[in-house]
Amino acid sequence: MKKKSQRLMAGFIALASAVTMLTACGGSKTGTDSGSAGKASTASTTSTASKASSAASQTKADDKPIEISMYMPDNATLPYKKDWLTFETVQKNTNVKLNVEAIPIADYQTKVSLALNTADNAPDVILYQSSVGENASLALNGAIVPISDYSEWTPNYNAWVEKLGLKEDVERLKLKDGKLYYMPALYDKPFYDGGLLLREDFLEKKGFSAPKTFDDLYKILKAYKEENPKSYPLTILAGPRVLYRFTMPSFGISVGKNSSSGSYTLSYDYDKKEYFTGAIDDKCKEYFAFFAKLYKEGLLDPEMADPIDGDKWAKCLADGTSIASWAYYDQIGGVAAASNIKGFKLQMYAPLEGPSGAHTQPRSRTVGGIMFPTSTTKRADFEQVVRKIDEMFYSEENAKVWCLGVEGVTYKMEGDKIVYNEEIQKAPNGIFKQMQVDYGCGANGTQQVWLLDLELTKYDDNFKKINEEVAAMPDAIQSVPPAPAFDDMTAEDAASLSTPLADKFEVWADAFITGKKSVDSDWDAYVKEMKDLGIEEYCKMYNDNLKK
Repeated sequence: MKKKSQRLMAGFIALASAVTMLTACGGSKTGTDSGSAGKASTASTTSTASKASSAASQTKADDKPIEISMYMPDNATLPYKKDWLTFETVQKNTNVKLNVEAIPIADYQTKVSLALNTADNAPDVILYQSSVGENASLALNGAIVPISDYSEWTPNYNAWVEKLGLKEDVERLKLKDGKLYYMPALYDKPFYDGGLLLREDFLEKKGFSAPKTFDDLYKILKAYKEENPKSYPLTILAGPRVLYRFTMPSFGISVGKNSSSGSYTLSYDYDKKEYFTGAIDDKCKEYFAFFAKLYKEGLLDPEMADPIDGDKWAKCLADGTSIASWAYYDQIGGVAAASNIKGFKLQMYAPLEGPSGAHTQPRSRTVGGIMFPTSTTKRADFEQVVRKIDEMFYSEENAKVWCLGVEGVTYKMEGDKIVYNEEIQKAPNGIFKQMQVDYGCGANGTQQVWLLDLELTKYDDNFKKINEEVAAMPDAIQSVPPAPAFDDMTAEDAASLSTPLADKFEVWADAFITGKKSVDSDWDAYVKEMKDLGIEEYCKMYNDNLKK
């Protein structure tokens, strides 16, 4: 009973905190009740699944599509379309009818948390998930299917793990009980697809060299502000979480909603191979001080504290209100096409050097992927659901659909060369973005197999050149920190600490950057509040449970 109440409380706290953050800046099938979800165990999951599989095997197959409900994140810069070629094709290929609930990305994890904590209206499948943070506790308490128990049902996924040499990487994703609770998206090689976007034409006009450091960027923004007093030279894509994940690593930290570890307030020391209290470290103080300076001097978009709707950031760049943002290379074409500024030229630059070197967001060859709530095991055809999802996202045929679309529609083959159709080639957005928007190809969350050679066919020579530059930089793209191997009780305790710490961090981070609080005079008060909420204990939990 204690575990159940703890999990429910953590879920409702998470819901409340997300509503708070949104102010500042439903699945289609019925699952188990909250009590059974809270008391479910791995053993009962396996037992239920075995019975379901047996029942399924006794059911005569027919041609009627199997219906599967699914959560997926919806991004304002890439809104989900039911009639995307990718979705229509893979459903046809697998004889599946997907009932998709596309949830705004800002609300996504909150809704997922609520569904997993209570099992009320949980979908059959949840995309874009991993087993870090609260999900680790939920998994070890039986709310999530240990998919490694059913490896014989995921032959396509297994084949890619083997082919890409990712067995050790996947092994590191297992929790304390030695089980894997999601099928990750798989990469053969990490690549640099997003970073600082900056008006190259302004640099050329003023005689600036390409920025190498954050101080270089400050001088460029300052010069633009002097020439355009009403401007806010640096704007933000989708809110501070994107800014943080791209820029914090150069200051030696990664905290916030998109922290690389999923801990929200801790950071990883790559030299010492241990976690530290990143959110209250002097590195974080230095980070806030830099961006507070930009904000105070009118160099940072004053709306950065709120999620920026749709393409508002792009409009700021296109009309000259801003000249810089951290965003993705595939978005350059759309911004340039929308601009009437003569000679407008937007370029992506390598990571800027900060106090801790030049780094961008850490990457792994295994990232958030596909998860099954335990309630899905109650379906008589549970085995078929798992097999269909494996085929839909990981079979060679459908993996190619998620990446390239359909041969004869989006592209054709000329020998070994992929040639995209004329409309895609001439799209002002560029090939990659046009394929995302019009066809649903190359979208995080849905594409689960990423092969660099295929991805590069969607980009120009400039993108390849930038990637070569970044590849030559030492540790520009660091690995994602290792996850602690919590047991179920420790995972619950960590989750109960994580939420209030995250809430407190968001309030103070906004206050520091916008000048409502002073980094100099109020920092000690902030640190005290975080310590009172148990950040040091939280950090110790992580370090005590790292796999040696």
